[in-house]
Amino acid sequence: MTRRVALGVALVLLTATGCGSGESGPSLTVFAAASLKHVFTGLEREFEAADPGVDVRFSFAGSSDLAAQLIAGAPADVFAAADQPTMDKVVASGRITAAPLTFATNVLTLVTAPGNPKGINGIDDLADAAVVVCAPQVPCGRATGKVAAAAGVTLAPVSEESSVTDVLTKVTSGQADAGIVYVTDAAGAGDKVESVPIPQASAAVNTYPIAVVDDSGQAEAARRFTEFVTGPAGRAALAAAGFGTP
Repeated sequence: MTRRVALGVALVLLTATGCGSGESGPSLTVFAAASLKHVFTGLEREFEAADPGVDVRFSFAGSSDLAAQLIAGAPADVFAAADQPTMDKVVASGRITAAPLTFATNVLTLVTAPGNPKGINGIDDLADAAVVVCAPQVPCGRATGKVAAAAGVTLAPVSEESSVTDVLTKVTSGQADAGIVYVTDAAGAGDKVESVPIPQASAAVNTYPIAVVDDSGQAEAARRFTEFVTGPAGRAALAAAGFGTP
């Protein structure tokens, strides 16, 4: 186990140990891709209102980091990943045996500072720009590689981040001229960034799966949460946030 994963597992264990004291209902630990933070935080309020007594606790991070923590034994009830290959790794480990449900899709876009001061009009304009992308092992990084290949471009990023939200932060904080993120992250950033569409984005459509972790101590509540995400309320919230349908 790497030190990074071990620290992540330790933090999750500490959080799980502290959950539930003085609470009348179950605590539900949901591991979710960083790109889902905004929409899942909103769904949390709706779900808890519809299912009183259940307290949803999220752990948002890069899907690959979350998968590594699960494989290392971190306690969780639900896992929502940003692509199928990441979910497949957890399934292969035996932590999840039920068939995951796909609930959303996402594609990439370029983001720059407001006003696009570098005049970046597409992925082929990044040669002289300080661009930040997701690391190759992260779902958004795998998608970035496919899009760059489809565009016939070789990227030379100044940094590779472990989550798409870290890429966005580099751009909004002025540490990078441009970043490649999901369209949903760009939409969530509002006027903090300017979006530049990538025509080749359709070459890498990420499909998001969700599943109940086998050894969940709250299997029934976890099942209800996954049904809520994949049901009408979840679909409406995901669509409003810019996610596509599977």
